[in-house]
Amino acid sequence: MSNTIALAEKFQPILDEIYKKASLTSMMDARTKPVDFAGASVVNVFKTSMVGLGTYSRSSGYPAGDVTGAWESLELTAQRGREFNIDRMDDEETLGMAFGTLAGEFIRTQVAPEVDAYRFATYAGWSSISGTTGTLSAGTILAAIDAGSLQMDTDEVPDEGRILFISSACHSYLESAVTRTLSNENAVDRRVAMFDGMQVVKVPQGRFYTAISLDAGGSSDAGGYSDDGEDINFMLVHPTAVLQATKLANLKIFSPDENQDMDAWKIQYRLYHDAFVYDNKVDGIYMHAKAS
Repeated sequence: MSNTIALAEKFQPILDEIYKKASLTSMMDARTKPVDFAGASVVNVFKTSMVGLGTYSRSSGYPAGDVTGAWESLELTAQRGREFNIDRMDDEETLGMAFGTLAGEFIRTQVAPEVDAYRFATYAGWSSISGTTGTLSAGTILAAIDAGSLQMDTDEVPDEGRILFISSACHSYLESAVTRTLSNENAVDRRVAMFDGMQVVKVPQGRFYTAISLDAGGSSDAGGYSDDGEDINFMLVHPTAVLQATKLANLKIFSPDENQDMDAWKIQYRLYHDAFVYDNKVDGIYMHAKAS
């Protein structure tokens, strides 16, 4: 088993790096409140609500107030996995590239897009988030984003830290709508990386839906996810409003000598995760989607 451990240790840093480059929502992983899921699929988060100020009386003193406490249950539901076998000779005849590139490409092209799509769809379908629907263009994109920002301002969501996730098409509208004055520049860069203090993250439409369906992968040629909703135009998110929890992301590697089923390298990958919106912080998400 020492070879298995050594290989896992060798490839895991590469996989972590690939995931961080390929995943668009991973930037919010470290910003969310840490929750310990050890030993349980359900974690209870304590939330409170309380009454506002009352009139102080010089004769009777302070007016009594109620504080209400309740437990918010968060249950992990997304359990995903896949197994691959690379024949020993196929790997040898490709100078090790068949096995060496498989894990990295799988994370980059399959896992990261699905995780992003799952998270966006979860936030889009969460009860009570703010938002609207419609068709956008270069002439309407600024007003639509301003409306979302105004709604967050009205709901007293902090200005600092907001992220603007925007579809590729709407991002092009945004670039066209923002005017610039050029003088003697030799190079022109029209990319919009920040907008009104918000970090701008361009999202491929293939990861940006109001709902998705996860394929059970019952056969060797089936798996992944598919669109089961409407296209999202953009989403304003304050990272403190969401919890992106991964209880298990486990990679196991078996050499051909350890693989008892066939003379092949075997890779098994399991992902146990979920995404949530805190009940008291649903105002931290605003979505603009295409009309159905």
